[in-house]
Amino acid sequence: MSPGVHEFVSIDALPLLAGVLAAVTCALLGNFLVLRRMSLMGDAISHAVLPGLVVAFLLAGTRSASAMFLGAAVAGLVTVGLVELVRRLGRVEPGAAMGVVFSVLFALGVLLIERAATQQVDLDPDCVLHGSLETLYWFPPETWGEFWSVRTFFEDPGVPRQVWTLVAACAATALFVVLCFKELRISSFDPGLATSQGVHAGVMHAVLMTFVAIAAVASFEAVGSILVIAMLICPAATARVLTDRLASQVWVSVGLAVLAGAGGYALAAWGVQAMGLRGPVNAAGMMTVVSGGLLVVACVLGPGQGVVARAARRRRLSRTVQSEDLLGLLYRLHERGEYEASASRIGEVWGEAAGSLRAAIRGAERAGSIVVESSGALRLTRPGLERAAELIGRHRRWEAWLVRSAQARADHVHATAERLEHLDQPSPPEVAGGADPHGSPIPARRPEGDRER
Repeated sequence: MSPGVHEFVSIDALPLLAGVLAAVTCALLGNFLVLRRMSLMGDAISHAVLPGLVVAFLLAGTRSASAMFLGAAVAGLVTVGLVELVRRLGRVEPGAAMGVVFSVLFALGVLLIERAATQQVDLDPDCVLHGSLETLYWFPPETWGEFWSVRTFFEDPGVPRQVWTLVAACAATALFVVLCFKELRISSFDPGLATSQGVHAGVMHAVLMTFVAIAAVASFEAVGSILVIAMLICPAATARVLTDRLASQVWVSVGLAVLAGAGGYALAAWGVQAMGLRGPVNAAGMMTVVSGGLLVVACVLGPGQGVVARAARRRRLSRTVQSEDLLGLLYRLHERGEYEASASRIGEVWGEAAGSLRAAIRGAERAGSIVVESSGALRLTRPGLERAAELIGRHRRWEAWLVRSAQARADHVHATAERLEHLDQPSPPEVAGGADPHGSPIPARRPEGDRER
């Protein structure tokens, strides 16, 4: 292999792979935490497994994966149990219970680490808190023939243990989500229904929390305990903004996790230098920044729930309401025999800014509901007259129902009916007598077949 490729494989490939694996593992589980409105539980477990790690290390005297996983799993389950205990006995809301438990357990873990440090124990708090992606380097052979061999990956000095731990955690998490997807979905949306269908929601919750603990400890040495929180929440929350289907959400969250992991490492390793900035940048921290940035972009530009999309829908709705108000005004004038109305005549009774009237005229004209004569007068077209009759009929039926069924005063129902007339559903009920409380005739409903034509 070329010197450049060998340098990349030696220095950058494993940290990049570890970051992506940690992000994907956390994102898969984070989807179900977000659905259960338990995002803080990921925060709680990420902090609360720290004393479990330290106790496991002190008892076993080793940082082996099995000892660490066992300590993390036990601490995670203890955290879940304590949160439930505090919530029930203290009668506090779940967020407060999680905040109390993880704060106390995390502080206990820090104290145990400091105690271990005084005994010359090899347990670095910086590694646990901030991660150590930059230390995951290795020295593979310089030729491809020697590189693709079992000895290269498994014999000393092979791929670092942290990477294999993340590979195992990611594979186990993916297998768990695939095999138990149906059970996770139903227990996340409706635990009571899940239990009635033979899926024990409490067991699924405990297993999910165990996997969250495993993901947290597997990611500690890569991205650190604090940054695991972002990986558990941001990709899943971003995917939730972009889609309403759970299966799509899981796939989107995985893609976002890969993008955050690879993009964050690329920015930390090469982007900062390319921008002419000085000083080292923590790769795990940059991954979190990218993950948060993706969430911000989704919240602003998301096609369904983004700020821009919602503002566009509100603007379209506002224009539609203005155009329909104009049609209703022209219809009332039409009932009085004024089949054409000048802009000044409409402006007298419009009651809004002139700019909104001009926008309403443009919208109704584009829809083919009105015609603007050469003199500037406005006239309803046949489709516009039918649409206006439908709106006025709905308005007057709502007024009649509010007076007769809701016992409202006749002089208090106009404003409410004016808002309701723009809603196709729910449809106002039929009213006997064919007139509103003010004596105005209610236009008849058009048959469904006529509406379709």
